[in-house]
Amino acid sequence: QVQLVESGGGLVQTGGSLTLHCQASGRPFSPYGMGWFRRTPEKEREHVAAIRWRDVLTYYRDSVKGRFTISRDNVKNTVSLQMDNLKLEDTGVYFCGVAQTSYYGGITDPNGYNSWGQGTQVTVPS
Repeated sequence: QVQLVESGGGLVQTGGSLTLHCQASGRPFSPYGMGWFRRTPEKEREHVAAIRWRDVLTYYRDSVKGRFTISRDNVKNTVSLQMDNLKLEDTGVYFCGVAQTSYYGGITDPNGYNSWGQGTQVTVPS
């Protein structure tokens, strides 16, 4: 079982930036992909960004395109999410997940993920 630990959340003003990090450990690590999801008052777990491990293909929800950047380090087994120009609607608990294999619902479907971190809070006050 893979263990995931997120860090980097916090409170930031509108227009500010944060970088989230997720460290994976626990077994030889070569997943299909990793992703960032968030819990908001409206949604239990919505996709934010994902990355395929082997070819580094990235996926973003429309509302964060051009503002967020996901990246991975396959030596350190980490995935990061650079978040710029943060908005009120970005507030939520952000979770890192790992998908060991591909899933029919696609890499943006949380049901395809096998392990999750504990979550880190991101707050953009109004």
